[in-house]
Amino acid sequence: MKLGTNDIGSVYLGTNAVQKVYLGTNEVWSSYAYLLDDYSGAAAAYSLRLLRSGYSGNAIRVRRSSDNAEQNIGFVNNELDTSSLLSFVGTGGTDNGFVKTWYDQSGNGNDATQTTIADQAQIVSSGSVITENGKPSIDIVQTDFLRASSLSLSQPFTAFYAGKSDISESSVFDSAVSRAFMRDRTGDSRIWAGTFLTGTGTSGFITIYGLYNGSSSEVQTNNLTLSTGNTNTNSLTDLYIGGYLYSLFDGRMSELIFYNSNQSSNRTGIQTNINDFYSIY
Repeated sequence: MKLGTNDIGSVYLGTNAVQKVYLGTNEVWSSYAYLLDDYSGAAAAYSLRLLRSGYSGNAIRVRRSSDNAEQNIGFVNNELDTSSLLSFVGTGGTDNGFVKTWYDQSGNGNDATQTTIADQAQIVSSGSVITENGKPSIDIVQTDFLRASSLSLSQPFTAFYAGKSDISESSVFDSAVSRAFMRDRTGDSRIWAGTFLTGTGTSGFITIYGLYNGSSSEVQTNNLTLSTGNTNTNSLTDLYIGGYLYSLFDGRMSELIFYNSNQSSNRTGIQTNINDFYSIY
């Protein structure tokens, strides 16, 4: 929203900050930066926060351990509706919740699903929402994974990730033709596709940018050192979130976004948006 030619950064009612402004029922301004509004064109976008103002769907579909019943969980104030989540799963010491579906917010219908109970990642443990940096996060352990078989990307394609690996050589996602992001606990973030492209990073909860573009490929962690080099991944099809095919993922994941295009010019802006929300670096 603008006042004349100037963008409005903050709105107050008296001394209280206003989060949203409506014209009738239409939202015309928000203090919250929707990542996919500012950087549109994503092929698939999975997150536990709302990424696009026009998205009216849910964040995840959850199964509770008590009776294996399922329920969709949406957003409140642009974040996962944890109150509805705990109301459904329960808050007792034996109440656990697992993710059956992680919904694609891009609008392309590339939802990631796991119907096998034993392979579902966890979102509620002993009646408490699993978190990283104070935000909800999905706990994926070794053989857990979600599959988006409909997703298909060809070079150049770009991926952004926010999460934490608990083991070295932990693959964030795989596909039928390639292994992609990997996290090394010593601080490296890697793209793997026949060869390694390794970037200097930090340990713990991180954001990673990766461009798959042949000899012009790139990888970067937390807006630090940008590493460039060659990967021979030609495409990404039949996505496995959690690295089912090769190195298994063990850790927490909060966000994973794909573009079927070169987003190198937006890498700083997108990583900054992720960091502004999750306070990673």
